[in-house]
Parts: sequence; C-alpha cells; structure tokens
Amino acid sequence: MIVSHAKQFIFFAVPKTGTHAVRELLRVHKGPDDWEQQILFGKQCLPIPEIAKIQHGHISVQQISPHLEAAIWQNYLKFAIVRNPFDRFISICFFLNRKNPLFIETPLQWMKSAIKVPQFRERVLVKPQYLQLIDAQGEIAMDYVGRYEHLQLSVDEICNRLQIKAVPLEIRNASAHKQYREYYDDELKSAVEMVYREDLKQFNYSY
Repeated sequence: MIVSHAKQFIFFAVPKTGTHAVRELLRVHKGPDDWEQQILFGKQCLPIPEIAKIQHGHISVQQISPHLEAAIWQNYLKFAIVRNPFDRFISICFFLNRKNPLFIETPLQWMKSAIKVPQFRERVLVKPQYLQLIDAQGEIAMDYVGRYEHLQLSVDEICNRLQIKAVPLEIRNASAHKQYREYYDDELKSAVEMVYREDLKQFNYSY
C-alpha cells in the first residue's frame, strides 16, 4: 500500500498483480510525508500501529479507511490492479513453491490438494481479490481498477489521472510458469471457479 499526500492517491496492492512494478513507478513521486507499507524488498510500515502490525503490504479498504480522515478518503484517487483469478492462482502457487523442486514434478496434484485446505485459502496471497477492495457495505471502493492483462495501459491511465509522467514498467517478482490453462484439469478449474466466483463476477473474468 502507498498513501501519497503529495499526489493525493491511495494504491491498494493486490497480491500477484504486478504490484512491485507499480510501486517502483509510484515511489519516484513520493513526498517526504507519504506512507508505504511493504516487507518483501526492505521493510516499510505505515505510521499507524494497527496497520504496521499486519506485517504485509496488502492492506484492505476496511483495514485502512477507519484510520484516514474523511476528506482524504473522499478526495484521494483510490486504485488497484486485478488479475484473472485462474491465471493469478497459478502464479500464487508457483510463487509459494519457488524453492520446492517437488512441486514442479506434480503441480496439478499439489494445487488440487491445497485449494481444499481452509488455512491455505485464508492466506493473504490466496484470498479473493474483491475482499481487499470492498467497503463495509460490500461495494468495490476504488475510483479506478486496472487490469494485469493490460498492465502498462492501466498504469498509463493511472499516471494520466495523477498527472505524472508514464514510463515503461519493469518486471519485478514474477513467477516462472507457462500459460495458465496448461495447468488445469476439470477438477481444479471447478475448484478455482468456486473459490473465486465473486472475483469472476465483480471483475468480469472467465476461464
């Protein structure tokens, strides 16, 4: 998450949607009083104890909004990037198993087993994207939602709205895997469709 008072925006970092590339672009424009929370590349925390103790940068609307003045919440540009849940799930699993050589041998079996485990589904990386972006009324609280599938175009639009210079993104923290459909069978497809049914509906994605 980045809360920029200098440029008046709030960036919600949805896991595995190119967030680190977007952060790097936005950091150039941070002012001295701007806030950021992330732990993967040098730990930074928001100056809000309740948020800092969360220990990751994927802060939700309902977590942060009570700590911000009403004028900030109403007037700052609130935005995020989302990704096709079928593609994102593969990226998540390969990222979590980047040091597990056994996963590469049988990724399908690992994923079919993992998605059945409630504790796995509750991990911040795995949770449906919409949960991070809805307010207390269950509505998507963003002013703009970009697409990972068209990341550069989405970031260009964000830059345009913020009146900052758009530059080409650099790839950061990407998972190494093939096109997502190559990893699915009918059983995994149905399981992912069930877990992420609200993401598919809210953001108009399909297999």
